[in-house]
Amino acid sequence: MEDKRQKSIEKLKSLTEGIDFCMLTTLDGGQLRSRPMSTQEFDENGDLWFFTSDKTHKVDEIEADNRVNAAYSKPDDNVYVSVSGKASIVKDRAKTEELWSPVLKAWFPEGLDDPTLCLLKVSVEEAEYWDSPNSTLVQIAGFVKALVTGKSAQGGENEKINL
Repeated sequence: MEDKRQKSIEKLKSLTEGIDFCMLTTLDGGQLRSRPMSTQEFDENGDLWFFTSDKTHKVDEIEADNRVNAAYSKPDDNVYVSVSGKASIVKDRAKTEELWSPVLKAWFPEGLDDPTLCLLKVSVEEAEYWDSPNSTLVQIAGFVKALVTGKSAQGGENEKINL
């Protein structure tokens, strides 16, 4: 079972590699709210890590309902990944230093000494991905064939993963 979990985590890491931003969705009183977030790490435990301020609406939303979704897209490679899990706010100086990059000073001018700086951790529970390695021309041919034959187009690999 653990081997399957590790393979699933590795698959998700490989699919999201090179995709800096995702759309992170939280629940706000029953309404869905999404915003772009830069992924700092997708670790070996299947956890996503982001930097944020503890003075944001998303932190309030997570404290009220910690279910979240992170949606990744790499249209040029026909890769789409939807990750669901439970979010938590983490104030851990060692982990913050580990993930810190000087470019983050654009959002946190005080750097590591910013009192609002915290990490948002998403413990991934489930994911679904669509990976179509074929070129756009091959995909168009597949869609045309589907229209002519009346059979469904084959869009590539699609799998739902539970972690």
